[in-house]
Amino acid sequence: MYVARSLHDEFAERLAGVMGALTVGAGTDEATQCGPMINDAAVTRIQELVDEASRGGARAVTGGHAPGGPGSFYPPTVLAGVTEDAHILEEEIFGPVAVLVPFDDDDEAVRRANDTVYGLAAYVYSGDLARGLALARRLDAGMVGVNRGLVSDPAAPFGGVKQSGLGREGSHHGLLEFVEPQYVAVDW
Repeated sequence: MYVARSLHDEFAERLAGVMGALTVGAGTDEATQCGPMINDAAVTRIQELVDEASRGGARAVTGGHAPGGPGSFYPPTVLAGVTEDAHILEEEIFGPVAVLVPFDDDDEAVRRANDTVYGLAAYVYSGDLARGLALARRLDAGMVGVNRGLVSDPAAPFGGVKQSGLGREGSHHGLLEFVEPQYVAVDW
């Protein structure tokens, strides 16, 4: 998450309050809000990414350490002040880790957000809708949510760009992926 530098620290604390309060447990327990990772190797991989970012200057505002014991659990984690060169920004984490990177202006945020081989979805949150929409158009992503966390909709095309997908499914755009147009030229 690229967060305006002026809001970064407060945002990190507030997000950590929410994430740190989540109940971690078995996916079969109705009280669980954050279930286990797929296996112990996934927990190890997440921990390595978090540790490397921390060595580079990031700080864990909440979480940041696998609890040990039975089960493949990793606690909801907020990493604040992640540097631009952190390896964690180049990986799909597949774990409950929010990575916060401060930025100073919109151009910097867009440049950094687009500096990835992935491009499935992106999200923009702004009190200024026109600014949010302008930023959304500049992002290299197949889907962009503006001031909302859910972008999937059966009536909308679903798919990414770059290494996050080729083509679309859903909506009439998705149907066109399954047809082969034919051009026929005729002289009378």
